[in-house]
Amino acid sequence: MPDTETLTPPQAVEGSDGLLIEVDGQIVPNYDATIVPFSEGDVVSGKVVRIDKDEVLVDIGYKSEGVIPSNELSIRKSANPADEVEMGEEVDALVLTKEDQDGRLVLSKKRARFEKAWRRIEAAAESGEPVEGSVIEVVKGGLIIDLGVRGFLPASLVDIRRVQNLDDFLGQTIECKVIELNRSRNNVVLSRRAVLEEERKEVRQQILDRLQPGQIVEGAISNIVDFGAFVDLDGIDGLIHISELSWSHVNHPSEVLSIGQTVPVKVLDIDRERQRISLGLKQTQEDPWQRVVDSYSLGDELEGKVTKVVSFGAFVEILDGVEGLVHISELAQHHVENPREVVNQGDVIRVKILEIDSDRRRLSLSAKRVEDQELPLRSVGEAPQPAAGEDDEIGEVRDLGLSEDVFADAEQAGGEAAAEAAEGEPVPEAGEPSAETEEAALAEAEPSTEASGEPEQDEAGEPTEPTEPTT
Repeated sequence: MPDTETLTPPQAVEGSDGLLIEVDGQIVPNYDATIVPFSEGDVVSGKVVRIDKDEVLVDIGYKSEGVIPSNELSIRKSANPADEVEMGEEVDALVLTKEDQDGRLVLSKKRARFEKAWRRIEAAAESGEPVEGSVIEVVKGGLIIDLGVRGFLPASLVDIRRVQNLDDFLGQTIECKVIELNRSRNNVVLSRRAVLEEERKEVRQQILDRLQPGQIVEGAISNIVDFGAFVDLDGIDGLIHISELSWSHVNHPSEVLSIGQTVPVKVLDIDRERQRISLGLKQTQEDPWQRVVDSYSLGDELEGKVTKVVSFGAFVEILDGVEGLVHISELAQHHVENPREVVNQGDVIRVKILEIDSDRRRLSLSAKRVEDQELPLRSVGEAPQPAAGEDDEIGEVRDLGLSEDVFADAEQAGGEAAAEAAEGEPVPEAGEPSAETEEAALAEAEPSTEASGEPEQDEAGEPTEPTEPTT
């Protein structure tokens, strides 16, 4: 038998890095050397060579191109392949299977990005550095952020203040801090508010250093609550307590202000340690009491509106924010047992000024000393009754500090009543209020001019309603 020809094994060509081999004296390409070795679960890189409506083909240097199905391109729902990749783009993809039932190499771009993203998020959570992502969905209670994984940003942590319309953030790229992380549950909770507060911390300190009590500054109303209004002073909020909104009585701050309104305010007090600023709005407006001092004198007669009727008299507003007391003894020429026999809330009457105490902001008035004024006399049975929930008496009241001689005629009226009783007329039963009660009620009816402290805030930074100041 003839000798069988012995074939020599392929030899790599020196200097070709294994890409060329010699076979039977012929130099040919080493195709096997161009195939990148990898296993399922590995992350490989490749170039996009084709984009279809439901998949993308990627050349990763394997014997066949890899396929990325459309649902493996992005964490976004119903992603369009043309929106996720471009022709010729280099992409990373995780190997799902080297050969499926159709013999295809199946890859996943989103899972490769997922692995990289988790490493980046874990590092950011440990260091406290912010992460950046785009808002891809608005869901109940917050936003979904694309970080390579789906991060959840609660609505309360989107901004320093509550955001009314979360849809405004859709499509925006924002920075957040990782506040909760659980890989086993693919759970990432974020806070944009933490980033904003850190950015504003230095700005807030600069503003505090610049402000001084007594300054007049401008700011925009950022929030309105039952006990006052918050003003944004270019990066830090100050509080206008309800008692500092107007010289006249205010039932609710929304009667005077609206969110977004720009107003001048006076800095009343600054707590630099706690970064609290107390502001006043009425201090930037004309004090109506100064108008009283400048325009009126004792004995002047003017028109006013009855704002409140109490057991010992009636309060009459003569100017916006200025009320005076008409004592029960100064309501009519005859004896009055119940002020509602003569006046009722809302009545417009003429009064004479008996006393002006500008230092203590006290005003004493008289209706009976106005010539040609006869107020209606009602019997007790016909007297208007207090409205539902309105007490006939004022509760705890403060000192009025009015002069004793203001009500000197009251004693004379009492003597005349005693004389009438001696002639057979009925004498009214005792029950006139004390001067202390009258003083207290007048003080109660006027708004306090003392600046109140700024309310505490809870851990989330939301203001809590302060306890009503006591006197």
